[in-house]
Amino acid sequence: MLPASIIDLVKNRLGDRFDDYLIPPPVFVIMQGEVMEFELDSGTLITRFPVLDKYLNPYGYMQGGMVAAAVDNTLGPLSMVVAPPNVTRRLEMKYSRPVTPDLEYITVKGRLVGRQDSQLTFSAEVRDPQGTLLARAKAIHWVVGDS
Repeated sequence: MLPASIIDLVKNRLGDRFDDYLIPPPVFVIMQGEVMEFELDSGTLITRFPVLDKYLNPYGYMQGGMVAAAVDNTLGPLSMVVAPPNVTRRLEMKYSRPVTPDLEYITVKGRLVGRQDSQLTFSAEVRDPQGTLLARAKAIHWVVGDS
């Protein structure tokens, strides 16, 4: 679940438009996402997602699309507190190791790394509970509303 502090930041940023958005996003709730750490000053958000059997591919690993969804479910909420409403334009994933079903969860650390006009650049790292890097991501978001 998104903590009240993040929801309050989004509410302040969106003002009267807050009710036009689904906060927290239903997919974040469905994936049982949990915010572990948030730092507005550094533009970082760390989330945790369980590795569930229903996310497994035919090889018994967490499907790459579900790993990407965990990344998108981290960068999305982060993007809403660091910028006006925006959407993911491009998401690039690089997988290093499979997410195996014996892992209880994965963590995703998202970070705002750049901002130019209406374009935002984010990076993310996906790690297992021991801190082993499983995947990296880069995302480009476009601001769709005015500040």
